[in-house]
Amino acid sequence: MAKDFDTMEDSNRSANASIHQVSDPARRIWLQGGLGALAAGLWAPWLSGCASMGAKEDALLGFKSVPVTDKDTLVVPEGYAALAIAAWGEPVGMAGNMPAWKPDASNSAADQAVQMGMHHDGIEYFPLDGSSMRGLLVMNHEYTDDGLLHPGGMTPWNAEKTMKSQAAHGVSVIEVELKDGRWNLVRPSKYARRFTAYTPFALSGPAADHKLMKTAADPAGRTVLGTLNNCASSMTPWGTYLSGEENWAFYFDGPEKMSADQARWGMRKKSFYPWATTDKRFDATQHPNEFHRFGWVVEIDPTDPISLPVKRTALGRAAHEGAWVAVTKDRRAVVYSGEDARFEYIYKFVSRDKIASGGAKANGSLLDHGTLYVARFDADGSGHWLPLEQGQGPLTAANGFADQGEVLIKSRQASDLLGATKMDRPEWLAIDQAKGEVYCTLTNNSQRGAKDKPGVDAANPRANNVMGQIIRWKEDGDFDALTMRWDHLVLAGDPANERAEAKGNIRGDIFACPDGLMLDARGVLWVQTDAHATQMYKGEMKGFGNNQMLALDRTTGEVRRFLTGPVNCEVTGATLTPDGRTMFINIQHPGEAPGDRSDPADPTKYSNWPDRQAGGRPRSATVVIRKADGGVIGT
Repeated sequence: MAKDFDTMEDSNRSANASIHQVSDPARRIWLQGGLGALAAGLWAPWLSGCASMGAKEDALLGFKSVPVTDKDTLVVPEGYAALAIAAWGEPVGMAGNMPAWKPDASNSAADQAVQMGMHHDGIEYFPLDGSSMRGLLVMNHEYTDDGLLHPGGMTPWNAEKTMKSQAAHGVSVIEVELKDGRWNLVRPSKYARRFTAYTPFALSGPAADHKLMKTAADPAGRTVLGTLNNCASSMTPWGTYLSGEENWAFYFDGPEKMSADQARWGMRKKSFYPWATTDKRFDATQHPNEFHRFGWVVEIDPTDPISLPVKRTALGRAAHEGAWVAVTKDRRAVVYSGEDARFEYIYKFVSRDKIASGGAKANGSLLDHGTLYVARFDADGSGHWLPLEQGQGPLTAANGFADQGEVLIKSRQASDLLGATKMDRPEWLAIDQAKGEVYCTLTNNSQRGAKDKPGVDAANPRANNVMGQIIRWKEDGDFDALTMRWDHLVLAGDPANERAEAKGNIRGDIFACPDGLMLDARGVLWVQTDAHATQMYKGEMKGFGNNQMLALDRTTGEVRRFLTGPVNCEVTGATLTPDGRTMFINIQHPGEAPGDRSDPADPTKYSNWPDRQAGGRPRSATVVIRKADGGVIGT
């Protein structure tokens, strides 16, 4: 995510119990140097058939760990090769419209609208005809560094810069092919597409055509121009791409006197982006309902190049990190999501209908009907899913929820009233469909224990928690259950740190600020980190080096470092070809400046990855990883 936003996002003023208030320090930590004592009790059903701590430690992890580094390079283990492709500014491959990248960033807004966007994040591989050698890569572009995006940076700002910044957001669809041992973009491609901050998106579900969604430009409340600040991703069982709209609130200029709704969502008087100066729909004083039209999970069918992208309002409005789908035994979809914001919530949506055969078209309205729930984590290790249903409990017209559409538009306020548990920046999720387990990264929370903020506990056991952790739960029965059991998989940190709260309990290679998460077919949990440029290389983060990607063997608890990225980057997004022999990841914002905006006079001050070109600038890019012997990644 755009990390400088972390300082702006604490807008939860409810009196709900935070997770520290419902935790027992004696019970919540279970992976203390491996599988803890709770394995014999609370978690025994999870661990049947798992290896003991005396088992061979490299049962799943067959690579040699790479060391930490602060160098401006990307490192993978011995026997592996990595190649950067599809960098920001590369043409996506629309026939007859493939403007070349200009290293001085002088491409126009029209050029950028058909080129790879900036700051790659979630990525998924969609095989064509089931192939592990030819497919589509779909990825989102989370935000922009306007110091790099424009040759002269942000000064002076004008309409062209607004359009270019909007064009560098959104989602890209590209075709790739493995040929002669090398992955390349297929250009032109009939599948190549760009979705930007001014691409039309349909609104569907209970909040579509709601009075709070209607604007002068869209009196029907059915079509939104654009998607923005998209983060994380997943592929649905029916073959579509899901992505969350995360820090959308910071794109709007607010009024002098905020409404309670605007304040609850973290609106600011002046946005991080000056779009409202030339695009008045981002001025909430003039167009207050435009603010309600972002914060949704978007669904895209990448294999149909003329399909209309959709914002699925039944999944609730939030600062969505992303959305991930589990399947019940009777074939209904359960969509998990979290808000990457301090003291916000974790949700799940259970579809009313079963997943139909026939792919995307047969399931075109599947995510429009069902029930949205928010999580409450209780002190005894149990948890409850609380329905966000109008008319139930406090969600009444008297409390500001006249109908179901209003509940979904005001999902934070509804969750406040239901007493949901305030969490510490829940980000990516991973689902073990066979075992019924769900994992979620909680990246960090520097406000934990600060004045007037929730204090410490075993679930969030560190004041000024700069390290983060990974939580997991298992539903009591199927994925649609209303109760669960929960605990932590691991607390990130370095045992060598002096401060007890920064030590963590990792068995193996240290890491901090877990963010990206992927569970592969062999059962390895891949963890990516996202420490901000202001955190790395100093203090308690001194020994961690650049951000990295690690593999966690869930049978032994061992963690091994698989990859380190260039200076100040975020390592994010991971997907594999069906044969497991190619991994695609994204490197976001190499050379990130402490304030998230680079100096246009010195664009390579921190990094010049991947081009190393004089007069150029650092670029987010997709990285293709292969073993030299062509084997399965991680073995």
